[in-house]
Amino acid sequence: MVERVAVPDPAWTAVDGYIGDKLIGDDPALAATLAANAAAGLPDIDVSPVQGRMLHLFARMAGARRILEIGTLGGYLTICLARALPADGALVSLELDPHHADVARANIAAAGLADRVEVRTGAAIGALGAMIAADEGPFDLVFIDADKENGADYVRAALALGRPGTTIIVDNVVREGGVLDPASDDPRIIGTRALFDLVGAEPRLSATAVQTVGAKKWDGFLLAVVGPPA
Repeated sequence: MVERVAVPDPAWTAVDGYIGDKLIGDDPALAATLAANAAAGLPDIDVSPVQGRMLHLFARMAGARRILEIGTLGGYLTICLARALPADGALVSLELDPHHADVARANIAAAGLADRVEVRTGAAIGALGAMIAADEGPFDLVFIDADKENGADYVRAALALGRPGTTIIVDNVVREGGVLDPASDDPRIIGTRALFDLVGAEPRLSATAVQTVGAKKWDGFLLAVVGPPA
C-alpha cells in the first residue's frame, strides 16, 4: 500500500470492519502473518483484509493457474492470491528486500503454501528481464505493488509475460488524489501518472481504475485485461 497523509474518516474503517465481520471472519493464518510482519519490523502497508479477499476473488474469477506478484513485503497478499490457485498452480513473487523475503517465505510456509509459491529476491526490473529472456510466461494474473517510479516498466513486463486474457492489477494509483497533480515532484506520483499514460495509450489493454476508501484510507487500483474486448 502507500504512506498516508490525510486523516481518514472513522466510518471508512468501521465499514471495513463490518464487511470483514459479516463476509470474511477470522483468518488465523493471515492474522499470524500480520503479527510476524510486525515482530520482524516490516512496515504496516499490507492490503486490508477486505482488499485481500477482493484480490483473491479476482484471481479465482480469472481462473488463474499462474500468478506473478511484483512486491511481496511479508507475504500477506501472496497468501491471499496463492489460495486461489489449484493444487498444481504456481505463484512467483518478486521482493527487493532480503529480510522481507525471508519473513514472507516463513509466513507462506506456515500457511501451508510453500509448495506453490516461490519468492525471488532482488530488483524486480532485473528479475523481470531475466524471466522474459527465459520465456517464463505466460502468467494468468499479474499483481503490481512495488516501487511506483517503475510502474510503467512493470506493466510492460507484465505484457511480455502475459497472454490474451491476462489480468493486470496495479495498487496505489490514486495516492490520496496526488495523481491529479501534473506539477508534483514526488517520483511516486510522476511514475503513477506515467503508468496511466502508458496504459491509456496501449491498444493491447482494456483498463479502468477504481478509487478505494477504508482502513487503508484513500487510494485505488488500476485493473486491466490484455486483449481488446470481443
